[in-house]
Amino acid sequence: MRQGKVYYKNQLAGIITESDEGEFVFQYDHQYVVDHPYEFITFTMPVVDKPYIDKQLFPFFEGLIPEGWLLDIASRNWKIHQNDRMGLLLACCQNCIGAVSVVPILEEDEK
Repeated sequence: MRQGKVYYKNQLAGIITESDEGEFVFQYDHQYVVDHPYEFITFTMPVVDKPYIDKQLFPFFEGLIPEGWLLDIASRNWKIHQNDRMGLLLACCQNCIGAVSVVPILEEDEK
């Protein structure tokens, strides 16, 4: 299972997870839901206290991943296959241009 903390304007907005079965889940942080009920990260994912679940990486997060020659460089440098979208999201999107960033949550054996 791989996870990343999703920040919106430098505030923890939620957690994105890829399960071992390949299912993607985005869950807004409960405190974020309480404090910022109208500050969604994307129109397609309004702020709610229930998880968003899909078999593919959500289009919004796909849009954060570099494309073209920049994707080629990122893929080669981090040795991440271009089809490993969650791997690319976690590797490339910590310092995105814009209001959203994704910071990997390291598993115990990676710390």
